[in-house]
Amino acid sequence: MDTRSPGTCMPRQISTFPNFFKKSRWPKVWSNKANWIGYVAVSDDETTRCLGRRDITIAWRGTVTHLEWISDLMDFLKPINGNKIPCPDPTVKVEYGFLDLYTDKDENCRFCKYSAREQVLSELKRLTETYADEEMSISITGHSLGSALATLSAYDIAETGLHVMQDGRALPVSVFSFSGPRVGNSRFKERIESLGVKVLRVVNVQDVVPKSPGLFFNEQVPPPLMKLAEGLPWAYSHVGVELALDHRNSPFLKQTSDPACAHNLEAHLHLLDGYHGKGHRFILSSGRDPALVNKACDFLKDHHLVPPNWRQDENKGMIRNNEGRWVQPERPKLDDHPLDTHHHLRKLGLASEH
Repeated sequence: MDTRSPGTCMPRQISTFPNFFKKSRWPKVWSNKANWIGYVAVSDDETTRCLGRRDITIAWRGTVTHLEWISDLMDFLKPINGNKIPCPDPTVKVEYGFLDLYTDKDENCRFCKYSAREQVLSELKRLTETYADEEMSISITGHSLGSALATLSAYDIAETGLHVMQDGRALPVSVFSFSGPRVGNSRFKERIESLGVKVLRVVNVQDVVPKSPGLFFNEQVPPPLMKLAEGLPWAYSHVGVELALDHRNSPFLKQTSDPACAHNLEAHLHLLDGYHGKGHRFILSSGRDPALVNKACDFLKDHHLVPPNWRQDENKGMIRNNEGRWVQPERPKLDDHPLDTHHHLRKLGLASEH
């Protein structure tokens, strides 16, 4: 995650992780040890005036369109302080794969000398110092796997106290989660909520991903039974408030047995656009084009005449060269990690030798 405002990317090493994150979508133009996983951005002056505050946004990307990654989940809870994230309670646990993805690094890879965690926290430290005299907020978002990482990083920011300014102000930390899986156990839920992190989970009730992991022991199990299952390595709980949507309520979408459609991010945004409260009619309100739903799936009813899977990511960004041919441009030369990353990590007490 090469975190430069107003909006830049961060790479994440992939060599030691489960299968769900090992393949780069653009292997010819990217490292075989790393993959882009997110951005850190800060609102410009115009947006800040509209919001009434300077907002720092951390956006974590999802995995891939297909859902094979669900079966690759290790589905094993691990104490969060086992990966050097500060937590006074060893019973606070999160899913093993999510935690390693967030904290692991490879000092032999120029893009992964710092973990995603270190890159996020150092950039956040830089930005909070840059805008220390302003009102600020921290918003974190992600879809699918990115939702799990958004929840995990929000917890880390709050537990580390990075959101607390020198004058004692605590910046609000909010998560906007889209079709995310469960991240940790019930103690994790209690801990993140006690730290004041606000989480809104947007889910399609037909989507299978928010139902995992923790298929049998989760927040819907009666509390006495969940209490007995607390020590099990597969007892999970969702955090925050759920906004439940249902794609069957949209007159634009057709019935399909493809689980990837129910999980699709564009479908979730479409459902949000038409949602006006429980029991109200589905009416699109923002002018968002329904054609976006079919960017990477076949979900719109045929009479809308929008071809399925119309966006081809491998062809994105084609340009015309000097000979008049349309080609993919050379990827810009990427710098190493920002030179001040180690400086800000030292301030946070997280610096190590690189």
